[in-house]
Amino acid sequence: MVLIPVFLGLAAAAAVVNGWLIARTGNLRRALRISVGDGGNEALLRRMRAQSNFLETTPFFLFLVLGLELSGASRIGLAGLAAIFILARISHGIGMEGGDKSRWRMYGMMGTTFPTLALIFWALIRLVELGLGR
Repeated sequence: MVLIPVFLGLAAAAAVVNGWLIARTGNLRRALRISVGDGGNEALLRRMRAQSNFLETTPFFLFLVLGLELSGASRIGLAGLAAIFILARISHGIGMEGGDKSRWRMYGMMGTTFPTLALIFWALIRLVELGLGR
């Protein structure tokens, strides 16, 4: 059996965040009585984009964590980057509301971009190490 606790924890946390984003969008849809599309409502569009952006970024992050964890990378390092990523995605969702919350979107974008780049470089380094037989 292969143990992948960081990936499993990250996948569960990502599912919870996605559920939260879905619920926020759905609640606003019900309140506005808009069942399809955004109906020209900026608040609904922002919530829809927050969820879409989450779905655009999360799979790549998950794949990188899984690949690194399976290759024997440090679980503590992976868990730290995963925690930053999840908190960043929550921050981004809040920041997408706009107004005085907009700064949280920037924090969310930074907290998504930097850990993702770290995982990309880590994966490339790990690939070279494994290719050299380390």
